[in-house]
Amino acid sequence: MSPRVLLLLLGICMLQASVEGPQVKSEKGVSGNSDGSHSPKSQEPETKPITEGTKPPATGRRATSISKATHILNTILSNYDYRLRPGIGGKPTVVTVEFSVNNIGPVSIVDMEYTIDIIFYQTWYDERLCYNDSTDSIKTLVLQSNMVSQLWIPDTFFWKSKRTQEHSITMPNQMVRIHKDGKVLYTIRMTIDAGCTFNMQRFPMDSHSCPLSFSSFSYPTSEVIYKWADFQLVMNEDNSWKLFQFDFKGMSNKTEMLSTPAGDFVVLTSFFNISRRFGYVAIQHYVPSSVTTMLSWVSFWIKKDAASARTSLGVTSVLTMTTLSTFSRKNFPRVSYITALDCYITTCFVFCFCALTEFAMLNFLTYTQMKAHPSPKLSQYRRRGRGRAEASVPARLRARQLPETFVCTVVNMGDSDGDDDDEQEDQPADVGSAPPPQFLCSMWRQGFKKYFCVIANCEGSTWQQGHLCIHIDRLDDYSRVVFPLAFFFFNVLYWLVCIYS
Repeated sequence: MSPRVLLLLLGICMLQASVEGPQVKSEKGVSGNSDGSHSPKSQEPETKPITEGTKPPATGRRATSISKATHILNTILSNYDYRLRPGIGGKPTVVTVEFSVNNIGPVSIVDMEYTIDIIFYQTWYDERLCYNDSTDSIKTLVLQSNMVSQLWIPDTFFWKSKRTQEHSITMPNQMVRIHKDGKVLYTIRMTIDAGCTFNMQRFPMDSHSCPLSFSSFSYPTSEVIYKWADFQLVMNEDNSWKLFQFDFKGMSNKTEMLSTPAGDFVVLTSFFNISRRFGYVAIQHYVPSSVTTMLSWVSFWIKKDAASARTSLGVTSVLTMTTLSTFSRKNFPRVSYITALDCYITTCFVFCFCALTEFAMLNFLTYTQMKAHPSPKLSQYRRRGRGRAEASVPARLRARQLPETFVCTVVNMGDSDGDDDDEQEDQPADVGSAPPPQFLCSMWRQGFKKYFCVIANCEGSTWQQGHLCIHIDRLDDYSRVVFPLAFFFFNVLYWLVCIYS
């Protein structure tokens, strides 16, 4: 082959290699990376998509705002002394206060305290924190809790607080907001266990006003003045569910001046008005007491001969009322006065005790008294014949001949209206040498002769006219009416006094 042909082919090959060379190199580079070889990488920067977790780089106006805020903060804090209050030596600093309630409750009547979780807001003006911003891009500076120690903060304390907790999850719940004109807003979240004096005389229909008082601890009125902001507290079931036995009825505010050896201080007080729910106490105390009292009346329908049954029922009712009385004072402050619930339970106890006493009196009058004084035996009338004796002996003398009966002698207290003559006429002249035993009956009032009678059919006799006759055999019948009526009228009077007093 001639040299010219070879040179021509060589030129064509070199031209083809110069055209395909970069493409081959690029392909090798890609294949080298896929094989894990250390081939050189491209120097072009990779662009990553901006997701929620990544932040765009601070550029332009944003970087300028950050540097400007840093400059403002360093400027106002460079010559700032947090140990001195604003305007020292001049007018007193006015601190405006308001708060919101996260939760209120529970209320402990034993310890006489309540728990409240609040967010406390305090606002004042500090001319040392004023700053100028020509672009008006930074209107406020919001600082976290780590900057609170570098600013002057009012030394507010709560008067009747027993325990106070400042929340610190996940960071201390404190915040400071500084405005251009020097207005400062300080916010903190606290849980306070404050004391509350409960007047339990109307328990369980009681209502209370629990105070939350606060003021400055060291600055008198010549230095710091507290005042309420114009705000309205909103309470609902979401932030009052811990009250349990109480209902939130509203709140009121009060401002007063307190004089102490350290000076005069302005004290702000918020009153949280609560009233007790009646349902829990009614189920735990009123219903069992009423049912036990009515259960004790069952003995009036049991025969008087069943002494063991009536005694056990009466004793059980009395012991049950004693247990209920003790249980009502278990979760209760040790007050010395009587409450409305104590009055009701005590009255129920008296009703149960009277029901037991009624059977004791019935048993005593029916058996003990009659066996101790048996009816006299009129032997002279028996000798004349039973038929003649029954025909001639008056009704009162025949009553003495009945087994297990007695008749009380009527005693005239100062007036003679012929009753003594009736007594003498009823008794025969030849009754015997030994007069029958006389039993004096209880006199309720002078001039009125009232006594007990155990004769089943002794009404209408001459010697009973003008007197009140009470049959011992009918004592249970009287109790079946008197006890329920008395308990009914007591309940009507009790609830009227408790509701309208």
